[in-house]
Amino acid sequence: MTDEMPDDDVVAFASRLFDLARAGDQALLACVDQGVSADLANGAGDTLLMLAAYSGHAALVAGLIERGADPNRANDRGQTPLAGAVFKGHDDVARILADAGADPDAGTPSAREAAAMFGRELPA
Repeated sequence: MTDEMPDDDVVAFASRLFDLARAGDQALLACVDQGVSADLANGAGDTLLMLAAYSGHAALVAGLIERGADPNRANDRGQTPLAGAVFKGHDDVARILADAGADPDAGTPSAREAAAMFGRELPA
């Protein structure tokens, strides 16, 4: 393993991927299909799935999960995609994550705790 920093082109490409996730751009799925990890994470530990879920992009969340993204992977603050979706009130995204096996008790705060704090329902 090397301690070298990635070159500017790699950093720019990764930044663009995270922007696609935030925007809900389906072009991100083509990048994953071509070899980008479905669990790619930024410096804060936010995965592509976390960013898409937090931004409310149900179709992209489903596509990332279909391509192997881990619905339970927490970021560096212990937040999970399901907790983010519940916090933001994205019920459709929360349903997709729950159907994919997202644990409502994982993370800090957990999705269950977020639902209680904000008076929201968890997907059954």
